[in-house]
Amino acid sequence: MKNWRSHFVLNRSQQNGIFLLVLVIILLQLVYFFYPFSSRGAGNEDQQQLVVELQRKLDSLKLVASEKDTVVTAPFNPNFISDYKGYTLGMTVDEIDRLHAYRANGSWINSAEDFRKVTGVSDSLLEVISPHFKFPEWRETNLKKEMGQKTISEAVIKQDLNAATAEDLQRVYGIGEKLSERIVKYRESLGGFRHAIQLKDVYGLSPEVIDRVLKGFEVKESNLEKQDINSVTILQLSELPYFNYELARVVIKYRERKGEIQSFEELGQIKEFPVEKIDRIKLYLAID
Repeated sequence: MKNWRSHFVLNRSQQNGIFLLVLVIILLQLVYFFYPFSSRGAGNEDQQQLVVELQRKLDSLKLVASEKDTVVTAPFNPNFISDYKGYTLGMTVDEIDRLHAYRANGSWINSAEDFRKVTGVSDSLLEVISPHFKFPEWRETNLKKEMGQKTISEAVIKQDLNAATAEDLQRVYGIGEKLSERIVKYRESLGGFRHAIQLKDVYGLSPEVIDRVLKGFEVKESNLEKQDINSVTILQLSELPYFNYELARVVIKYRERKGEIQSFEELGQIKEFPVEKIDRIKLYLAID
């Protein structure tokens, strides 16, 4: 018992230290409760400002959502409805997928009735969105009245491929901004397409996409004179598409050795000659 009580026996110095510690604790408590800290008030103001700002953003989003159904839709081509566009119009995922699958086959929607049959949208939705449909100028619908009934006859008027802009080409499913610009650039390097078969030389343009292009575009004028392969000079030949000076020199040298070129098939005997492009080379050369 005596040993236990010895733990609570403090000397004078220890007693003074404990008293001082208790006094400091009391002073700190008084300061915490009664001193007006400015930082605490500023923190509350920052939090209040943040809450107000968040509330404004929520109100703005609610306003956009409430006005979504009242926004006037700009005219658009229903053949090029994206996933997001379809969602904003009120189409379901299945309806959008059916549209994309139909277009992937190179088929076109030419009327509101076609759109309903392909997508399966409800009559009520079609009634709302069909007034905003706008089809390309090169797809004209002629309305005729026969026997008191309306019949629709549609003629697809193809656009001149040599006059088409990059934006025109982007109407074709599978052609984006880069590919359309590549087509226009290649056309300029040729001095204009002489035949649609030259689309085969555009890098990245697949046969399927070319088929879709040809449903809306064609080379309308290609009456440029051809060069006689047996009289053309090296310089004239080197300036033609698919040729360079070295290839022109080889062809002329072959012609001089043979005396005269009788057919384009002969050119296949020239090792350096691009045989796979003979069908396009014939657009610029002739054998008289």
